Amino acid sequence: MVYAYIRVSTEMQTYSSQEFEIRKYCKSHNIVIDKWVSESVSGTKSFEKRTLGRMIRKMRNGDMLICTEISRLGRNMLMIMSILNICSSKGISIHSIKDNFDLSDNINSKIIAFAFALAAEIERILISERTKEALALKKQSGIRLGRPPGSSKKKVTIYKEWDKITEMIDLGIPLSKVARKYGIHRNTLRKYCTAHINDKNEKSDKFV
Repeated sequence: MVYAYIRVSTEMQTYSSQEFEIRKYCKSHNIVIDKWVSESVSGTKSFEKRTLGRMIRKMRNGDMLICTEISRLGRNMLMIMSILNICSSKGISIHSIKDNFDLSDNINSKIIAFAFALAAEIERILISERTKEALALKKQSGIRLGRPPGSSKKKVTIYKEWDKITEMIDLGIPLSKVARKYGIHRNTLRKYCTAHINDKNEKSDKFV
């Protein structure tokens, strides 16, 4: 049997472009797809826990797996090599269209796949390092990273409901009960209360 495998990383992406590439490839090579398998999942997730893993377990000697590129199978070298090893031991061939790889049970294919996976892994490491360096440079330059102060949705909600909250506290309702009503911890509410009072005092001082 011939299996076509499609994977996207997020639900925001679509399967159509990969399906188009596979259909185009199969038409030019007179290949008929027996089963289409697709999933929306990160390639870093263990393939055994993905639809891909269940598909490979069902495949038999002589079956073929077609995908648009080898990175659709996994996002790191060890995972890809593990998949290739399992498929090789079961007599399953893998065709990767964009990479132009015919990953069959032969030493040349395994060497090519290993080299490709290693290069992809090194590139991801370099990208990660460049990102870390860029963030460190911004931080060193005094650029504030992360969410701007005061942008918390819960904090905004608390401030909007400040009169009601003050009224409940004045009525003797425990701070923990008030906090639960707004879905936050009592210590967080206490911190917001202190910050709100300080803000009011600062504004008052400006007019003294």
